Amino acid sequence: MKKTLDNKKITLPCPPCFDLSLCLDCGQAFRWEKTEKGWLGVLDAREYLLNQSGNKMTVEKSTDEKAIETIKDYFAFDTDYERITEKLSSDRYFSLSCRQYYGIRILRQRPWETLCSFIISQNNNIPRIKGIISRLCINFGEKISETGYSFPSAEALSALSVEDLSVLRSGFRAKYIIDAAQKVSCGEVSLEKIKTLPIEDAREELMKIKGVGAKVAECTLLYGFQRLEAFPVDVWVKRILSEMYSQGLPECFKGYEGIAQQYLFHWRRNLDLKE
Repeated sequence: MKKTLDNKKITLPCPPCFDLSLCLDCGQAFRWEKTEKGWLGVLDAREYLLNQSGNKMTVEKSTDEKAIETIKDYFAFDTDYERITEKLSSDRYFSLSCRQYYGIRILRQRPWETLCSFIISQNNNIPRIKGIISRLCINFGEKISETGYSFPSAEALSALSVEDLSVLRSGFRAKYIIDAAQKVSCGEVSLEKIKTLPIEDAREELMKIKGVGAKVAECTLLYGFQRLEAFPVDVWVKRILSEMYSQGLPECFKGYEGIAQQYLFHWRRNLDLKE
């Protein structure tokens, strides 16, 4: 893959089936903001400014060789989404969603940040989720730029109390964040082990944490561990299942249920928003 590199900007060729805005704004990640200059976010305690024009993406703020590899990995540039979406499109509903929102990819997010973020997402809307996560990083992460903060580690949060998290205004979720941090930091729940566990065992491991039910576990596995067979079910996906798949998911989804879910979720949610 060819690239151009200078001290201020990286230009990367994009693979087929890639839309930066769809990837960052389809409900799977909460730390990217669309600004006048592009998509601004923090990944691995480094700040990035991203833009896409046609089949090229520019990366600013962090622009060394490590940044190149981080961005290519984060957006799964090594995964053939063109082939996968073609396979899934043998289902007519997926085909409709894919034609309208072609270019969504499952981001390779970090396990701890994903787990914590989806604990916060429970019974919540996206603007409020982003606000709580922003306050979490500002108050307990490390400052890495004028406006950017790292995501606090499980170890850092495990030393805090529920009262310490009152600044987040996260309600009942605070006690779940603390429980998750304590169990992960002491190894009672091993994120490293989850990477290689059979998916049923991985679900059970995550659900040892208070407040982590089936949906949060499934989201964590899909977005934080890239278990593409994971299939999170929320209110929108329940509607999809009842309206379109009352007899079960089609065979073509097997192994890629999570990718199918993300396209269908974004498509179905936006159908209601347009009405």
